[in-house]
Amino acid sequence: MSGSPFLVLPGAVPAEGLDAGVAAHYGNPMVEQRRLEQGRAVVDLSHRGVLTVTGPDRLTWLNSMASQRLDRLAPGESAEALFLDAAGHVEHAVHAVDDGERTWLVVEGSEAPSLASWLDRMRFMLRVEVADVTGQYAVVAAMPEGDGFPIDLPEGAIRWTDPWRLELSNGHRYSHDPNHPGAFWRSVEAIVPRARLAELAEAVRSGRAEPAGVLALEALRVAAWRPRFATEVDEKTLPHELDWLRSAVDLHKGCYRGQETVAKVVNLGRPPRRLVLLHLDGSDTVLPKPGDTVVGVKVRPEPAPGEEPERRAVGHVTSAALHHELGPIALAVVKRSVPPGLELIVESHGIDVAAAQVEIVPADAGAAVEVPRLPRLGVRP
Repeated sequence: MSGSPFLVLPGAVPAEGLDAGVAAHYGNPMVEQRRLEQGRAVVDLSHRGVLTVTGPDRLTWLNSMASQRLDRLAPGESAEALFLDAAGHVEHAVHAVDDGERTWLVVEGSEAPSLASWLDRMRFMLRVEVADVTGQYAVVAAMPEGDGFPIDLPEGAIRWTDPWRLELSNGHRYSHDPNHPGAFWRSVEAIVPRARLAELAEAVRSGRAEPAGVLALEALRVAAWRPRFATEVDEKTLPHELDWLRSAVDLHKGCYRGQETVAKVVNLGRPPRRLVLLHLDGSDTVLPKPGDTVVGVKVRPEPAPGEEPERRAVGHVTSAALHHELGPIALAVVKRSVPPGLELIVESHGIDVAAAQVEIVPADAGAAVEVPRLPRLGVRP
C-alpha cells in the first residue's frame, strides 16, 4: 500500500509506533479534538485492517466463535465482538457490520493477517470465505451528530457505529458511574474503497471538512474510558478487566470458546485486574508512555523517624493523552486489590508523575449473582 493521501494535507505530522502510516496531527491536536467533538472533522484510519467474510453460513459461523451475538446481525447493524482463547483471554477484537452479502470486520492493521489465517483454519466444511481486503479498502472515522458524516462518502461505503455509548442490554457494566463518559463517544468508522481515499482527502483540503489526527481521536477515546485492542490488551486480558462486557459480550448467547470463564467471572468471581483512568500531574509536562509502571504509595499511620513510604508496583499505563479539557490523562490496568483512594505514581522518563485514579472497573467489582449457601451436613435446627 502506498502512503495515505491524508499525509500530504497541509500541516500533517506522521504518527509513529502502532499508528504509523497516518497523521498524528495537523498542527494543533487540541483544536482537532474540539472539531471532532463538534462533528466537523475526519480522521484517517487507513492503517486499520479490513477483512470480509462471505457465504450463506457466515453469520452463524462467526456467531459460534465470537463473544457477541452475530447470527441475527441485520444489514447495516453494527456490533463489536471478541475472539477469546480457551481460558477467556482476549485474542482478537473486531468491529463487525454486515451488508446483506458479506460481513465486514475492521481490526488493528497488525492483526489482520493473523486473524484472517485463524478464521480460514476454522472454516471446516462450512460455506464461508475469508479475505483480507486491507489493500482494497480503507477506514476513516468521525464523531457526527445523528446519521450524517462530515464529508460525502463514496456510494456503497459501509458505516460502523461504535456501540460503546449504548450499554447493550445483554452485556454487563461494572462501572457504577451514572454519568459514564462513554455516553458522549459517538465514533463512526466508514469503510471505503482505498482508491477513493484521495477524493476524501481532497474534500478535506477544499474545506468541506476539517482534518483531525489520531492523537485527537485517542485523547477522546481515553476520556471516554473506551478500551482499544492495540493498547489495553495483553496476553492475560479478560474482557471483564476493561469493562468490555459493556459493548462486546452477549451474556445470553450460546457456547463459544472462552465462554465458561466469562460466565464464571461475571457470576461468581472478581476480575483479577481492573482498568482505571488516571488524572496526571502536568506540572512537569511529562506524558507517560504505554508500559510505564504504576506505583502505589503506602504511608504507615505512625511512621518511624526518617522512614520512607512503601512503594510497590501495582500496574502499568496502557494509553496516555493530553485532553483539551481534562489535561494529561491515562488509562492503566492495576491489580484488583489496589484501594480506590491509594496514592499512585507513574514512573515515567526517570521522574515520578503523581496520579489520581478514577474507577472504571471498581475495586469491589464482584459476583453478579448470589450464590446460595447450603446447610452443612449433619447440622440440625
